[in-house]
Amino acid sequence: MANGFFCSDCGYETSKWVGKCPACGSWGTLKESDRIIGKKGSSGPRAERGKPTRIIEVKVDESPRINTGIKELDLVLGGGIVSGMLSLIGGEPGVGKSTLMLQLSQWLGSMDKKVLYVSGEESDQQIRLRATRLNVNSPNIWLYCTNDVEAILDVIETESPDFVVIDSIQSVSTSSVDSIAGSVTQLRESCNRFARAAKTWGIPIFMVGHVTKEGLVAGPKIIEHMVDTVLYFEGESRGQYKILRAVKNRFGATNEIGIFEMTNLGLQEVIDPNHIFMSRDPSLSGTAISCVMEGSRSFIVEIQSLVTASSYGTAQRVAVGLEQKKLAMLLAILEKHLALYLRNSDVFVNFAAGMRSSDPGLDLGILASLISSMKDTPLPPKAVFIGEVGLSGELRPVSQMESRIKEAIKLGFEQIYIPESSKTKARKAVIKIKDLSAVYSLFS
Repeated sequence: MANGFFCSDCGYETSKWVGKCPACGSWGTLKESDRIIGKKGSSGPRAERGKPTRIIEVKVDESPRINTGIKELDLVLGGGIVSGMLSLIGGEPGVGKSTLMLQLSQWLGSMDKKVLYVSGEESDQQIRLRATRLNVNSPNIWLYCTNDVEAILDVIETESPDFVVIDSIQSVSTSSVDSIAGSVTQLRESCNRFARAAKTWGIPIFMVGHVTKEGLVAGPKIIEHMVDTVLYFEGESRGQYKILRAVKNRFGATNEIGIFEMTNLGLQEVIDPNHIFMSRDPSLSGTAISCVMEGSRSFIVEIQSLVTASSYGTAQRVAVGLEQKKLAMLLAILEKHLALYLRNSDVFVNFAAGMRSSDPGLDLGILASLISSMKDTPLPPKAVFIGEVGLSGELRPVSQMESRIKEAIKLGFEQIYIPESSKTKARKAVIKIKDLSAVYSLFS
């Protein structure tokens, strides 16, 4: 059998190795693997051939979504589970992926839905012990431990479950591909067969995926293109709160997040997430309050900054929750337009409760917290800072400003600083400022 090379980012196939992938341009991503030649055995359900149809003549299935029983998960999925949906959920080891899948199975089983839970990594006794701890005891959950894709498809066809969990996609393999489980070829072929099964039989399938050290789903990027929904579980493995984020969703909005709390009984939804991201003591310097938009919801977030004299030759720049380059850019803006020199200072910025966001509306809050730490002076106790900061120091409005202001007013904030050019109908508590000098004047 001839060998080929596959790009681990996009799945591009070539007969010889090259340093740069011709398809996606990534360097050093081509890996050697066996080609899929001479497939044998069953390849799963085969779609019937048909003729092209006018798009206006296509009949749409109006079947309702399946509610999972927990609002946070339904929100991330776009309103519930869709028939024939193929979803991929990734996250760090120990973050709670298998726990969420077991609890989801319990919620669906309690609604008389037949659930098939397939595990390729653990024995049935191990899963039973975890299920006992989580009070997962529905008689509608069927457990099947195997690594064989063909066997899984045969069981799905025979048992006709309403919902299937594959834990995990990296642990299963098909005998028609001569390579080990978890390889590029196996992942691509196994995912393709599960996708075909989900669409042909109309059964929702959730696949748990491993992640790389960069935090992305392991395997070729083409896997994420095959599925309908890609979910990421964020949060430290020992942390109390977890964030489930949708980065791709063909049946709903992307960038929606669901917030869960890990307890001794498993994951519990957080009804009011604002108290998690905001625990500010008004007497502390270096903290500022801002508002972030995640999907259709707004959250009040506490930003913590620490600026201190560097004890070493090179000043440190540490960012937790935002990109390192973003912090470097904001520090350069401070030095350029407010003459606040930080080249000899260590700078640390952190979002409370492990929040991660790239929302530009946090820029003004980050700079306000940095100035507060430098001056060692607290900001006004009930102030919120919302706005994007340009490279020339000007303040720019951000999207969904009305929703952010409404959230801040609802939580009792009395001073809401926003860019002067922002268009808003709100008048109560809103203070429009032109540039960063207005923020700096709060400390004079």
